[in-house]
Amino acid sequence: MPEALQERQALDPRFQWDLTTLYTDDAAWEQAFAGVDETIQKLAAFAGTLTDAASIRAFLDASVAAERQLAKLYEYAFLRRSEDTRAPAAQSMAARMGAKLVQYSAAVAFAQPEILSLPEERLKAIVDDAQLAEHRFTMENLLRQKPHTLSTAEEKLLASLGEVLGAPSDVADNLMDADLVFEPAADAAGVPHELTSSSFIACQMSPDRTLRENAFHNYYKVYRQHRNTLAATYAGAVKAATAEAAARHYASSRAMAMAGENVPGEVYDSLVAAVRAHLPAMYRYVALRKRLLGVDELHFYDVYAPLVKDNTEKYTYEQAQQMVLEAVAPLGEDYQALVRKAYAERWIDVYPNKGKSSGAFSAGVYDSNPYILMNFTGTLDSVSTLAHEMGHSMHSWHSRHAQPPQYADYTLFVAEVASTVNENLMIEQLLAKDPEPATRLYLLNQYLENFKGTVYRQTMFAEFEREAHAMAERGEAINAEALSALYLGLVKDYFGPGMAYDDEIQYEWARIPHFYRPFYVYKYATGYSTAVALSEGILHGGPEAVRKYREFLSMGGSAWPLDELRHAGVDLATPAPVNAALEKFARIVADAEQTAAKLGL
Repeated sequence: MPEALQERQALDPRFQWDLTTLYTDDAAWEQAFAGVDETIQKLAAFAGTLTDAASIRAFLDASVAAERQLAKLYEYAFLRRSEDTRAPAAQSMAARMGAKLVQYSAAVAFAQPEILSLPEERLKAIVDDAQLAEHRFTMENLLRQKPHTLSTAEEKLLASLGEVLGAPSDVADNLMDADLVFEPAADAAGVPHELTSSSFIACQMSPDRTLRENAFHNYYKVYRQHRNTLAATYAGAVKAATAEAAARHYASSRAMAMAGENVPGEVYDSLVAAVRAHLPAMYRYVALRKRLLGVDELHFYDVYAPLVKDNTEKYTYEQAQQMVLEAVAPLGEDYQALVRKAYAERWIDVYPNKGKSSGAFSAGVYDSNPYILMNFTGTLDSVSTLAHEMGHSMHSWHSRHAQPPQYADYTLFVAEVASTVNENLMIEQLLAKDPEPATRLYLLNQYLENFKGTVYRQTMFAEFEREAHAMAERGEAINAEALSALYLGLVKDYFGPGMAYDDEIQYEWARIPHFYRPFYVYKYATGYSTAVALSEGILHGGPEAVRKYREFLSMGGSAWPLDELRHAGVDLATPAPVNAALEKFARIVADAEQTAAKLGL
């Protein structure tokens, strides 16, 4: 494993992804890119012709082919840029491809309003026409949107206002990422630490409580100073969403946001109700955290602090590969064979290098294998990341091999399910080996933090969004005072009486960028709850549970996400999956309590 960050060309190519399943080299990409304009022109020529099943079928076939072509070009440019974000050639490819995607979107913007402008009875007959059998789900979805699709002129007007309506988010991003300046935070030894938006959470995770406290107060002091500006930007984003929802004849901005995946509002409300019913388990975890940290009062600057020392064991990449194979063994030998194929065929870009994109992701398109970018450092977190991203890639591989291109991509609602299933299988496999108590407590704490951050916290965010948008729809003022009072009340509800609440925590809403993408965060909580239910079924439900899950992986976007999850055995129209997940959380808390007692903590 490389010990120091090197230039990419100095690393062993065996641990770098092989992009030749996309294009043999940059020259081949340039040759393919030269044909994009002709493709766009051919699609634009369909304008005014979409009047019957034959013409609509021809357009849909052409658009699917064009999107395959464009996706492949974009993916290669994106992955090349990810290898080294400093490289001018890759930057140029990505920028040019981004411009072509905008051009393509503008060229085909006519299609949906043109098709939906047809008389309803005629449109229903077209949907049922055998010529459109391969696109039936696409057409049914299009027909479902008819009451919310405006005239061509109105759609163009809304599209032209897109940049304006997105301005509140842009202003908030620039303010938070570029303009806010924070005082350095001193640690227990008096050493100052630079404090930025990107370093704040790292400071909050420090074992040095003085650093955590100073960082907390210095950080939120600045947000308090700018609370009115950030309240105005958020109010602008909320009003933009509610205005568009009204223009499109939706009952609310939430209904509009959830309509794209055909998820009813009851799923959202059921999530909130179920999590609220299980708040006592969170209070129990708060009490355990307070005890293990040995503090008289547990403050919000203590909620990210490590309860136990980090697992310092290091793993080679080869060990990590084997650990992932062992973790996914319950999914079957053929699933393991696909993971081995990913290893052997260099789907994975393993080690960090100078200029490489940070973090990790899974990518790829219909006409390539999946790709995984990671920055492997030998920690247990790195091993878990490999399992997580392999889950994404296996989901993509199954979907692309089972579905035609128009249905190969799964929706965001289910996007984190397969990855989190793999991550949970990894933790369960490590716990099943009955490690010594300190390691066991470390693993249990990781599990608990995943629940806290993904189910409890994201549901709290979801409840905040629901009420903030409802305030706008009732005509109430959305100002800093109202938002802060709403947020503080939710924090106290979710974390309970065992916490000490510093004044600054009421301003946390102002730093959450997800709020500018309305009604997105609840999917984290439903996705994690689903993954818990599915991983429990895989481990304890026998071959039938595994079979249903594997079939779910192959469904892509061929059905509505709730129907896909029902096929896998999880019905989010009921509170049962969330209840089961949070009952699991309570059992993990109990295990952590018992393990801590063995350590005399």
